[in-house]
Amino acid sequence: MPKKIALNSSKSEKIAPAKTTTKLKATMNGKASSAKAADGDAPVFAYIATLPQPQRGIAERIDALAAKTLPGLKRGVKWGMAYYGVGASAPLGSGWCFASGAFIGHVKLMFIRGTDLKPEPPVTPIAMGKATRGVELTSVSDLDERQVAAWMKQAATMPFVSAAKKK
Repeated sequence: MPKKIALNSSKSEKIAPAKTTTKLKATMNGKASSAKAADGDAPVFAYIATLPQPQRGIAERIDALAAKTLPGLKRGVKWGMAYYGVGASAPLGSGWCFASGAFIGHVKLMFIRGTDLKPEPPVTPIAMGKATRGVELTSVSDLDERQVAAWMKQAATMPFVSAAKKK
């Protein structure tokens, strides 16, 4: 039996049922996937395969562009997103360079050291670090492959390595 909602007669607003609250939280969070953290190509391909369209098509194109642009590309899933980096053979060693995360209605492509890229990507994502910048894509046609490839190449010259791994 559904729970009755008490209304305060001095207020004209209703208390939303729990179902609406759950939907609101999902919308606020907005992630299209809850993929678990894992390194390697297979987890990223599995993550991308779970995405709804058009996010899947955008993520597939970003992944293909990354593979074409960066020899020795390394992949992983972190925080429910695909992360891309370079291996130990890179000039500055290995580390993560950018991430692609699917959200409701769009995909964010975020460069970890985005403030160092030229030109600087226009979007400052929330909760991704002060230097992170990127772009939001709602369709494959939003992807400026020439510019994104240039950013990928720049990012590969300055991979992010956590302080713990530097020791």
